[in-house]
Amino acid sequence: MMKSPLLSLPGAVPAEGPDEGVAAHYGDLFREQRALADGTGFVDLSHRGVVTVTGADRLSWLHLLLTQHVEQLAPNVATEALILSAHGHIEHALYLVDDGATTWMHVEPGTQEALLAYLESMKFFYRVETADVTDQYAVEHLPAGSIVQIPSEWAVRETPYGRDVFVPRDRLEEWAARSGPAIGVLAYEALRIEAHRPRLGLETDHRTIPHELGWLDTAVHLNKGCYRGQETVARVHNLGRPPRRLVFLHLDGSEVHLPGHGAPVRVAEDGPDGEPGRAVGFITSSARHWELGPIALALVKRNTPERATLLAEDTAAAQETVVAP
Repeated sequence: MMKSPLLSLPGAVPAEGPDEGVAAHYGDLFREQRALADGTGFVDLSHRGVVTVTGADRLSWLHLLLTQHVEQLAPNVATEALILSAHGHIEHALYLVDDGATTWMHVEPGTQEALLAYLESMKFFYRVETADVTDQYAVEHLPAGSIVQIPSEWAVRETPYGRDVFVPRDRLEEWAARSGPAIGVLAYEALRIEAHRPRLGLETDHRTIPHELGWLDTAVHLNKGCYRGQETVARVHNLGRPPRRLVFLHLDGSEVHLPGHGAPVRVAEDGPDGEPGRAVGFITSSARHWELGPIALALVKRNTPERATLLAEDTAAAQETVVAP
């Protein structure tokens, strides 16, 4: 676990679970969400893994391994990609940018070692070098609309949701001083859930395929050469029948309890006497949103009625379709 030096900032409350090592918030969760939505402040994501690939063959080599088309990836253009198992299940989610000499990627905390081991096993005769540089570079997020200036020598992923900056770790305190206010990962997660963006390890389990989460739109290219798991991607895409689908939930705001990751989701009044029916899925992520109230993402069976009221544990939930059945 990489513990951030920015946990020493005033008001920092450490995060737990997959985001351990950075701040959950700095004293005012909803204020931090509003600031992030307004394009101010920064989010410390320095617990995430950072991997680089260099060498003349780096893009053509990655193109053979990833679900995304990266062979002609232009410098400073952000993209995201997956690495699948032979059966098409998601193993890694990569958030990439190439600066013209190096491909930079950040990944979920603690997954960089397994990713690097896989990449190393696939090098063969290609002119590439891979490295885990997590101890040298930290990921810091600026929201869309931020006017913070970034040194030209730093790698940056610019997306519709903001910029991911690869900051040298020895300059984190300097970064925080000129990019503040600091915003915790709970605010970042609330806006991620609102935007329906999946996250490896939360929206995924050992059998998740890209179609279930809407990742075909952002991380999978359907017209490129072979990669591991492509057969499953093509078959399910052509048949149009992923076994599960991601939904966005508006949770009953009168409930104090927020259902956590793995909480069962049932169809309300589905039993023979009007009692809740059997589980049709589970909560993947949940948050209290400054404007929408309690919200969540859930993975449910494909044939779950789109108009059905659901129960997340004992909390009533109205659903919005993310992935169509």
